[in-house]
Amino acid sequence: MDKGALLDRAGASGDGRLLLAKVLDRLEQARSRNIPVSTGFLSPQEQTAAKTLLRLAGVREEEAAYLGGYPAAERKLILFLPDWLSCEDAESQSSLRFLRCTFRPEYGLTHRDFLGSLMGLGIVREKVGDILVGDGCCDLITLGPVADFLRENLSSAGRARLEVSEITAEDLRVSEAKCEELRDTVSSLRLDSIVATGFRLSRGRAAELIEGGRVQVNWTDCVKPDRLLAEGDTVSARGFGKFELLQVGGVTRKGRTSILLKRYL
Repeated sequence: MDKGALLDRAGASGDGRLLLAKVLDRLEQARSRNIPVSTGFLSPQEQTAAKTLLRLAGVREEEAAYLGGYPAAERKLILFLPDWLSCEDAESQSSLRFLRCTFRPEYGLTHRDFLGSLMGLGIVREKVGDILVGDGCCDLITLGPVADFLRENLSSAGRARLEVSEITAEDLRVSEAKCEELRDTVSSLRLDSIVATGFRLSRGRAAELIEGGRVQVNWTDCVKPDRLLAEGDTVSARGFGKFELLQVGGVTRKGRTSILLKRYL
């Protein structure tokens, strides 16, 4: 199947189609030269779209590794593997680099501060993975040449001066995600019903968000309020955050279903 037909089958359009076309180009380069070749960092939504495309293209699991620097990374690159490289050894052949930016804690820098500084230096988002902001420091996961550039040129974020040094993957400071658990009962496992519970909205407002294209289920856009969810599904809404449907319990005497959600703060 040619590239255009694959992209059509994957439902790719607009900017998403351009990104997936680049993914196919990297795959072809790795196969034709039998060398490791990587994409840029992809968001969870982009990773989902890429996995669908690669499945349609008949790519075997052992041909690609998803790397973000640590197991729970949100943004990951795809490293296409030659026949002499296994998934277990993939990270050693990747161009991942790790930087630590230290600053005076009283400045209280945020993810947005660092992202703004990076964009101000002309660094496109696909060149940087997760941005891990802590108390007085921020760890950046980047690609090789970008790391060298940032060590020389990333000197400030927000109002704070930065000291930038290189670290190893083992040195990364990964903060535990802040979240809360919500227990409730719903009339059904419809998306609009659970979105209303998860984001503390009326069911009508939840349906408006979904039909307006602002909601994703497992990182894929969903505009159907009546879609049924299952345990393990992740729901996100632009401007509201995300939650996971941790548990679906039994049915109450009033016919409502008990659920447990984990909402990320």
